[in-house]
Amino acid sequence: MPRGEASMVPEVEFESYYGRPILKEPTWKTPDVPLYLFLGGLAGASSLLAEGAALTGRPDLERVARLAAAGGAAAGTVALVHDLGRPERFLNMLRVLKPTSPLSVGSFILAPFSGLAGAAAASDLTGRLPRLGRLAGAGAAALGPPLATYTAALLANTAVPAWHEAHRELPFVFGGSGAQAAGGLAMMLVPLDQAAPARRMALAGAAVEIAAAESILLRRGLAAEPYRIGMPGRLMTMARNCTAVASAATALAGRRSRLVSVLAGATYVTASLATRFGIFEAGRASARDPKYVVVPQRERVRARQGASAKMTG
Repeated sequence: MPRGEASMVPEVEFESYYGRPILKEPTWKTPDVPLYLFLGGLAGASSLLAEGAALTGRPDLERVARLAAAGGAAAGTVALVHDLGRPERFLNMLRVLKPTSPLSVGSFILAPFSGLAGAAAASDLTGRLPRLGRLAGAGAAALGPPLATYTAALLANTAVPAWHEAHRELPFVFGGSGAQAAGGLAMMLVPLDQAAPARRMALAGAAVEIAAAESILLRRGLAAEPYRIGMPGRLMTMARNCTAVASAATALAGRRSRLVSVLAGATYVTASLATRFGIFEAGRASARDPKYVVVPQRERVRARQGASAKMTG
């Protein structure tokens, strides 16, 4: 173009062709997938809680946690299969292990975990084969942390902006959320004298989740906006407030009052559930709006160009 001649091409903005989304919105079903995310975290953290209860001689806590691990895994598998549409689709994922695919790796975590957690719970309920039950429980506990957090990698491995941009924080959010759900459920169902590990797990999980979720909001720029506005924003605010209230109640009176323990536990579970739905809906919202795709891409291009200019300057 000759010097001094004005460009007739306007600067490109972030609108897409006729306002259509640039990304295809995830086709995963609601509430199947958010429930699957929640139940996987609950089951994985409960398996750890059960093993700790077994080692410290807390039979009531061990039984509740083992049932939560087995029940959460079973219910989560049902939700996943329902989302897939046909049971054989889940079985097909077990034909080949692909280490580069979070979904494939997750399937190979969920399947053995479900069997081990179910065997441990059955042994605890019936009193039969206690040594095999303990071994199964230990195996489930070893798979518990990966089960609670692999779904974060599954979401972050997509091109959905709100999920992908938060790939560093999501595993901590999911792990903390699962821990407070497992601890909260046990607080509701276990006598006070055996619930101390559940209270500690819930408090620790709440602290990790709040810190990681706040890091998303503070560090992720425009990609964090879907977590603040609309339905996702309301769900995340609800989760944060419930977590704070439950933590305060646990710290102040959770050891002395059965009623406070039950209410705080139910609030923890509610907060964890709201977190999973909020994150899921934030991802869907960011996929619908082209600006969440284009603007961060432009910022990265400018940053690379600036770095390149400094190196050559």
